[in-house]
Amino acid sequence: MNVNQAINALLDHGVRTGLMCECDRVYSRNALLAALKLDYFEDEPADGEYPLEDVLKVLLDDACARGVCDDSVTFRDLLDARLMDCMMPRPSEVIGKFRALHAECPEKATDWFYKFCGDSDYIRRYRIRNDIKWVTQTEFGGIDITINMSKPEKDPRLIKLAGK
Repeated sequence: MNVNQAINALLDHGVRTGLMCECDRVYSRNALLAALKLDYFEDEPADGEYPLEDVLKVLLDDACARGVCDDSVTFRDLLDARLMDCMMPRPSEVIGKFRALHAECPEKATDWFYKFCGDSDYIRRYRIRNDIKWVTQTEFGGIDITINMSKPEKDPRLIKLAGK
């Protein structure tokens, strides 16, 4: 998958998951091109449905190679959050949808919001899969223990930069 296809795959993801409407495709595409500092776009459709992680990797690898962002976990995370923001509804829309669903059923609202956070990559599902989990028995019952691998440690280069 090349960059043009990855942009279309990301837009397809946005439409498919309801982050954006099809009528917002050109607007969101232009926002993505600006965020990626791309002056040229060839409209090549994605040749299938790809996992969000794979699509973002293509775009981030290209951006890092072109010097748009540093190739560190932190800067890649910041850029992919910016890319996802190009397809996000306004906060008032999210709040309105949550409140409407909450009026029907609080559980329905919470389930929708959790899915929304995963679809928008705020919850990085592909990292959560790497969490280490187990249950240990205590006198009070079982306790779930998790080592959170979803939030990477600070990059030593960034710590060094912050010290300057």
